[in-house]
Amino acid sequence: MSAAVAAVGLAFTIAAILVTVAVVGLFVKLLLKLLLLPLLLVKWLVMTVVMLVVGPILFVVGVILAVVFGLVMALPLLPLLAVAALVWLIVRPRPAVA
Repeated sequence: MSAAVAAVGLAFTIAAILVTVAVVGLFVKLLLKLLLLPLLLVKWLVMTVVMLVVGPILFVVGVILAVVFGLVMALPLLPLLAVAALVWLIVRPRPAVA
């Protein structure tokens, strides 16, 4: 009987320790978040200003890269385009001369 009482006492002790560790952990986490919140807000403000400056530059660079990439991909199709133009010039209907 005393072994069962000892096991129950040990289980309650372990449960009390786990609850205490969880409560202390939550308190430390809340305290840390409250201390770091001003730094997080400053980070957001700095990132907003940086993106207002860098964003348009990245947009222009992206548009230029897209145009260059499109031209590079279309370059191998130029001979096919030339052949298609020749075929169109030969096959196109000509107006009747009266």
